[in-house]
Amino acid sequence: MHLRRVVLRRLEMPLKFRFRTSFGETSVKRFLLVEAQSDDLSGWGECVAEEEPLYSEETNEGARHVLGALLIPAALSGGSDPEEFERRVGPIRGNRMAKAALETALWDLAARRAGVPLSAWIGGVRDRVAVGVSLGLQPTTGELLELVERHVTDGYRRIKIKIAPGRDVALVSAVRERFPAIELTVDANAAYRPADTDVLAALDGFGLDYIEQPLGHEDLWGHAALARRLRTPICLDESIRSPADAAVAAEIGAARVVNIKIGRVGGLAEARRIHDVCAGAGIPVWCGGMLESGVGRAMNIQLATLPNFTRPGDTSSASRYFDEDIVDPPLEAVRGEMPVPGGAGIGVEVRRDRVQQYTISSEEFTP
Repeated sequence: MHLRRVVLRRLEMPLKFRFRTSFGETSVKRFLLVEAQSDDLSGWGECVAEEEPLYSEETNEGARHVLGALLIPAALSGGSDPEEFERRVGPIRGNRMAKAALETALWDLAARRAGVPLSAWIGGVRDRVAVGVSLGLQPTTGELLELVERHVTDGYRRIKIKIAPGRDVALVSAVRERFPAIELTVDANAAYRPADTDVLAALDGFGLDYIEQPLGHEDLWGHAALARRLRTPICLDESIRSPADAAVAAEIGAARVVNIKIGRVGGLAEARRIHDVCAGAGIPVWCGGMLESGVGRAMNIQLATLPNFTRPGDTSSASRYFDEDIVDPPLEAVRGEMPVPGGAGIGVEVRRDRVQQYTISSEEFTP
């Protein structure tokens, strides 16, 4: 099946609150949206790169260039099969988020053409997925406690709070004292160093389900050494970019849990391979989030139907983040579970009127 056209749009969607991590904070979601058209159907993919290279090396502007100069021409000249596209662009190093944006659009298009939900194609085993919530750093501990209370009341299965040097042990202690029974995790976004081991070890006393990405993204050996010191499991996020990374982490004991993000690893096919490696090593996985719109959020939900996604993910209700999303039906969790959209492809329909509302620029590509 040949592509007729690819449209690359830049969108800005205001968030309902400022989201802060150890990297910084944002109040606007700026992202690239890919539309791959063939005959009368479109497939949609979202690029999760950010404005600055803080979470990863990629940026929106860099991804836009790579998509326009290399990836989209490769797809237009070689057909819309997503697995063939992955092979064709394999020689292009890195640029995983750019690749994932177009690759997921091709997966969506193929499943829509077949008239089946994407989860059915990739081996999904459930019609709803457990979801947690990720809470950014707050101005005060009191405000964080209020947020935790609100989301516990809403039924989220896991509460994750961001931590950073100087805002860690006392913060976690306050949350655990107020909520002694909740499933609680922390995410450091690689903000600590091996010299901070004593601080991280102090978190052992709070019954955390795991500590996510405490050390630098390239420091697998450091995570393995830290894991030997801590009772709390280490979960890796930024460090796992390929099945090879996952295999090494399992072999040296650097992780007992893995967060899989489609954009971080380069696409849906690679995410599935990492899932399989972790399953073989007995390491449970969960699906992380990057403040996606409904397009990326729906893709995450489809991925999380795979059998080894046994920990609650970050795919919470879209209404937490946006006054209105760009897809129908709305993606809303119910008592800590997200129903898997049942339509073809990613299961939701993109609202072109809302896409147009938030689009700040667009480019069209044809064969």
